[in-house]
Amino acid sequence: MSRSSSEPGASAPMAHAAEAKGAPVSGDREGLPSPYEAPELYDLVLERFAEDLPFWLDEAKRANGPVLEVGCGTGRVLLALLEAGADADGVDLYPKMLDRLRANAAAKKLQPRLVQADMRDFTMPRRYRRVFIPFNGFAHCATTEDQIRCLKCCREHLEPGGALVLHISYPGVDYWSGPEGERVLEVETPHPVTGHPVCMYDTRTRNRVDQFQDSATDIEELGPDGTVARVHRFQTSQRWVYRFELELLFRCAGFSRWEILGGWDPKPLDRDTDQMMGFAWKD
Repeated sequence: MSRSSSEPGASAPMAHAAEAKGAPVSGDREGLPSPYEAPELYDLVLERFAEDLPFWLDEAKRANGPVLEVGCGTGRVLLALLEAGADADGVDLYPKMLDRLRANAAAKKLQPRLVQADMRDFTMPRRYRRVFIPFNGFAHCATTEDQIRCLKCCREHLEPGGALVLHISYPGVDYWSGPEGERVLEVETPHPVTGHPVCMYDTRTRNRVDQFQDSATDIEELGPDGTVARVHRFQTSQRWVYRFELELLFRCAGFSRWEILGGWDPKPLDRDTDQMMGFAWKD
């Protein structure tokens, strides 16, 4: 559930669609819920993450037409698009996330068009100039079959000349050599009611051959004396891809052309610490 923007897991937790199957899960975590079953906690620890928003807002403006966000969650990106005047819809696997999104939208007097569905198999009533998969959402496709199904479904929902735009962190050397099985504090934020700290810890295990990451996540609410008053425990998994692997997936999904860039201010991808931005057009 890490959100550091410099490595995989950055956003990774929160992409909602095909949860990884067959990925390794630490023994004491097996059977625990996904973090996407706890939308209030999700918002609490991640709502302040905003460094990618200018990128998505700019891409929506470039679209000059309707936009679909796949894995829209509680609306961090989607609501920003709507507030900026974009014609944007959302799809997400988790009903609780969508319920939270609707509540967040109502507070802003917005009424987004939303569909509850899997990112590998969804049907929207119209077609789009852009389909977005932000915040490492694509990493929740656990197999090559899952990845191609997702990309084909996104392509089907594009207008001719439209583009799929997805973000996925690049799994570079620093990522694979990072702490293994070590509990790391990822986020500390004040509770909006009590003001007491809420801390999110992530413990990662990695499978370099299968390109998998398993994340065991603890969100701890501290009391007035600084001791832990409540603990929420989750687990989730993600699969990372490399540049040329992503290009082959675009080709297999039927896209006619594509470009892989790096960073929120897109430039050539030339460092393995960059965020990877994939653009694929339907001509």
